[in-house]
Amino acid sequence: QVQLVESGGGSLQAGGSLRLSCAASGYTYSSNCMGWFRQAPGKEREGVAAIYTGGGSTYYADSVKGRFTISQDNAKNTVYLQMNSLKPEDTAMYYCAADLEYGGSWYRTRDFGYWGQGTQVTVSS
Repeated sequence: QVQLVESGGGSLQAGGSLRLSCAASGYTYSSNCMGWFRQAPGKEREGVAAIYTGGGSTYYADSVKGRFTISQDNAKNTVYLQMNSLKPEDTAMYYCAADLEYGGSWYRTRDFGYWGQGTQVTVSS
């Protein structure tokens, strides 16, 4: 049984930093892609960042490049999202995703097989 558990969300002022964690269990962590998505009220879920856990390649949405960093700790089966210089428009529920289908795109929600329950990030101006 695959489980993805996110943590680290919170409320803070613009310009601050947060680090989100996603702990994976019951999953072949080392051989696929894990991603972070977010969904703001009234908007579609969007891809934020992804990491290919085997080789370490990373990808980012343009809106977060230079501010967010995705990383992994293979020993802990955990992926992190370090978020710096946060803006009010970063406010959303953040979700961890795993098991990208073969040939899938890291930024496409339907291409991932497993999802966490989400962690809320609220940034005030």
